[in-house]
Amino acid sequence: MRHLNSGRKLNRTSAHRKALFKNMVLALIRHERIKTTDPKAKELRRIADRMVTLGKQGDLAARRRAFAALQSHEAVKKLFDEIAPRFKERNGGYTRVIKFGHRRGDAAMLSIIEFTGNEEQTKSKKPKKRARKQDANVEAPRRQRAAAAG
Repeated sequence: MRHLNSGRKLNRTSAHRKALFKNMVLALIRHERIKTTDPKAKELRRIADRMVTLGKQGDLAARRRAFAALQSHEAVKKLFDEIAPRFKERNGGYTRVIKFGHRRGDAAMLSIIEFTGNEEQTKSKKPKKRARKQDANVEAPRRQRAAAAG
């Protein structure tokens, strides 16, 4: 029984898991949206939300704890100066996981994990519907055949 054993092992050693999530949270902070497998995204959500909570605290001790986890001054600066202020009125739920489909090679479930509050960016990034080609392209050969026949 797994009493009091929270978190997924993801078939990795503890050191490998720690390095994996450090790199993933770093990528999420840098790019604000990443694509990964569904179990990794769900586990990453816990860590990323904790980092945003540190960013919301804003004091030196929180900065040092964030740097200890991320090992990147640029990422800590972006977290504290750009990402965390977006969520000052929100209590938790800083990330969202969106199912993306299946990976072609091994059919693993893929998901996109991103920070919430990007609604205006997400709306502007939606692909625009292309206008259908006019039926003139289809009608032109018919007209030519009709003119040649008649």
